[in-house]
Amino acid sequence: MARQVRKDTGKGNGATLGFEATLWAAADKLRGNMDAAEYKHVVLGLIFLKYISDAFSERYEQLRLWSEDPKSEYYIKDPGVRYVVLEDRDEYTAEDVFWVPKEARWAYLQARAKQPEIGQLIDQAMVAIERENPRLKNVLPKEYARPTLDKQRLGELVDLIGGIGLGDRENRSRDILGRVYEYFLSQFASAEGKKGGEFYTPRCVVQVLVEMLAPRAGSRVFDPCCGSGGMFVQSEEFIEAHGGRRSDVSVFGQESNPTTWRLAQMNLAIRGIEANLGAEPADSFRRDLHKDLKADYVLANPPFNMREWGGEQLREDVRWRYGVPPAGNANYAWVQHFIHHLTPGGVAGFVLANGSMSSNTSGEGEIRRAIVEADLVDCMVALPGQLFYSTQIPVCLWFLARDRQSGHGRDRRGETLFIDARKLGTLIDRTHRELSEEEVARIAGTYHAWRGDGVGACRRASGTDAAACAL
Repeated sequence: MARQVRKDTGKGNGATLGFEATLWAAADKLRGNMDAAEYKHVVLGLIFLKYISDAFSERYEQLRLWSEDPKSEYYIKDPGVRYVVLEDRDEYTAEDVFWVPKEARWAYLQARAKQPEIGQLIDQAMVAIERENPRLKNVLPKEYARPTLDKQRLGELVDLIGGIGLGDRENRSRDILGRVYEYFLSQFASAEGKKGGEFYTPRCVVQVLVEMLAPRAGSRVFDPCCGSGGMFVQSEEFIEAHGGRRSDVSVFGQESNPTTWRLAQMNLAIRGIEANLGAEPADSFRRDLHKDLKADYVLANPPFNMREWGGEQLREDVRWRYGVPPAGNANYAWVQHFIHHLTPGGVAGFVLANGSMSSNTSGEGEIRRAIVEADLVDCMVALPGQLFYSTQIPVCLWFLARDRQSGHGRDRRGETLFIDARKLGTLIDRTHRELSEEEVARIAGTYHAWRGDGVGACRRASGTDAAACAL
């Protein structure tokens, strides 16, 4: 059967709104000869700046109207005092709005977009915002004044982004900026190919992980290789969709790549998600920033088959409870790192290359056997190919549970569910596939039916203590 390529209608699993593709096309046209990896920070930094400026301006206008209205309890007769109130930092931060100094406000910058010093002005704006908002320290890009960045195109990009309202209350409630930001992250991952895919896990894959784990309010969620933070965004959206609040979950993460760490900080900040990603980027193996953390949920997409991870220096590490991982492949170092950080009732869901299920190289088979014999493996999901920007090799999802007797459903001791989802998904272009919302729900529903309400659509695998299900 011939493969069908689905056109981007703006209505796919990526939750696009219709104008993201247009905005991306226009922004990408301004890139010129600049590499996508470099241009990524130029665009995403400006989008972030526009968002916080929009939110600030809305709050400013609200305060101005109240203070000028004699019928309002906030009425201030003296114009001088009124001005002081409008420029009172606390009036903004109390409403979870970032304080934006005058020189960083979008109207100020856009009015100077055609000036040759626009790059310098944007850099100064970023410095001012970090100075006034400690949470953003060392997060924002500040290389707009560099000679290699065409200032005419930069000014055109400022005008382009300036034409879209991103941070007003209505758009914040619809998470328009977050969705634009996510769309741009995915497009940059696509443009950069394998390199870009390191910081971005496709939304549909994150959704499968989150829907299957179903994080509860009041829990701690941990991702020790968090990339641009997609696991956290989806976890909090899941909790909100089930009647909770974003503040009902504690988020912990770590990322070794400095530029990706900054992307994650911005990605979470635009959604108002408080997260502890450490004071700086750091390697999870060599320098675990959350050494004492025990999390209720671990969600992760670690680098596949990572060779240089410091294994020779970590042979005696306390995390290797099920066996010392080979120095030339970090897959089972990641698996044991995840297990180490789980609470006694914690569960983990993560992505690994399919080879992790069968490899016997350098003791990996013995480590896997020990994990299986410890009765930690709850479910395995075989995914279709072409979902990731970073690799075309087949991948799978692992789900581990510390308490399979009374935690998260019925007593499942001695059982493991295998879900074959390799035939799902639709091509969205010649090289990338995507799972639909319905397919995500189908995979997660199968797991929940087995985990808590019997085997559901699955059949008992003959002669084994596993259940197998082909979707």
